Order: sequence, then C-alpha cells, then structure tokens
Amino acid sequence: MRFFASLAATRSFVAMSAAKLEIDPVYPGTAVARMTACRERARSLSPAELSEDWIDVRRKLLWAAGLRDITDAPPGMGYTGHAFNDDNHCDATCMLGEVAHNLNDSDDRVQGIAVNNKLGPGIEVASLPELGVGGSWSTCTNGCHLDPPRDVAHVQFRSRIAFKLVWCPDEYKSFVLVDDDGVFALGDPSALACSSPERTCELFRVTSLRSLCALLAHGTPTGALPPARARRSNFELVKGSKYAVEAVKHGGAA
Repeated sequence: MRFFASLAATRSFVAMSAAKLEIDPVYPGTAVARMTACRERARSLSPAELSEDWIDVRRKLLWAAGLRDITDAPPGMGYTGHAFNDDNHCDATCMLGEVAHNLNDSDDRVQGIAVNNKLGPGIEVASLPELGVGGSWSTCTNGCHLDPPRDVAHVQFRSRIAFKLVWCPDEYKSFVLVDDDGVFALGDPSALACSSPERTCELFRVTSLRSLCALLAHGTPTGALPPARARRSNFELVKGSKYAVEAVKHGGAA
C-alpha cells in the first residue's frame, strides 16, 4: 500500500512541476522534478524495508531511482542488474531527455570511464515514466571524492545525483543513501559525535569546510550482498568527501 500511496504523491508532484521545467543553474542537465521525486521515494523507505533480503532491497532502490529491474537485456540496452550491485554503479542520476545521450568524449571527460560511454539507449528503456521528464540511470561514482565532483553524473551529464548508496565502515554491512544538496557545516564537532574520538575528529576535518549531504535512508540488508571487497571499495571511492560523512557516522553508531 505504501508504494501506491507514494506513487500517487509522486504523480501529483510531477503534475504540478510539469507546467514549468525547472533548470538547475549549476548543473543544467538535471531533471529537477524527477530528481526530487526520486528523493521522496528514497525517504519513504524505512530502515526495516531496507534491512530485508538484498534481492528485495535492491529492487526497492531501483524503484526509488526510477529504474526498471531488467536482467534479460544486453548491457547498454536497458540492463540494470549491475545497479547498486557493485562498488561503482551506485549513483541514482536523473537527467533531461536530450542529455541522456551525452557521451564521455570531450577534453573534459571523466577519467577512468570508457571514452563515449554511450548510455542513452539503455536509459530510455530502463527509466520509469511516472516520475516525469527525463530519465534515470545508476551512474559510476568514481571521481565524486573531488570538489567539485568529477564523476559521470556531474561531468558527462552535467547533472546532480538524486542519491548515492554508500556502504558504512568498518564492517560494510549497512549502507546509507545520501543526496547531493546538504547544508553548510559551520564546524561544531560535538554535532558529529560518534563512537570514538578518532572518528569524530575525522568527521570534523571533512565537514568543517564543506557542505554536508542529507541522509535520506539507511538499512542493513541480509542475504547475498555484493562482495565484501566491492562494499569496501565503494566507501573508498567516496572517502574524504561530503558523501562519506553520513556513512562514517552511521558506521560508528552501529
């Protein structure tokens, strides 16, 4: 029933937004209304729902990201079996329709990503239409540790992310979903207190001069998770960035 209620709310939000297409001045490739609807879906997922068997949890993440669960299509043609299922394809990105066909082929291209990186056809097939204008994809997170981020979402698509999945150190059994907005931290380490002084100091170092990303949801799934090395590598890709803060806090509190 929650899914149907959330779907009705999402359709209402999208309908209100359809009359005026909002453009992000910094990342103009962002499908803003679609991104906001994805975040609302992510927020609607409770810790209990995200602590079920990983197969079911990943399907909920796909739903929140506005993606179909497609495992019988060739890679690049709508296949989403890799989404949130490895270390790197963990960014839920919502881009405008024409932007979905951007390639990673400029002098300013994302390092470590294939030249061209043609994702447009797969985005068209896999994106759920009810979230509004544009499409969704689980883009690669590598490069997000830089400021500003230099990952596929921000560089190839000139888009913010709706949310990012980050596995929490040190056990990497729990994950958080964080957004791309956040608030500015003025630097009070007591607000970042965790289970150890060392972890609190690290959080203060990272956040005292950077914007924080809002925590949307978290869970501790069961069953066959992505390999331990992938979960550890996922955190290493964001380590030291604003995207790591909530994962470090949540891991320290676990």
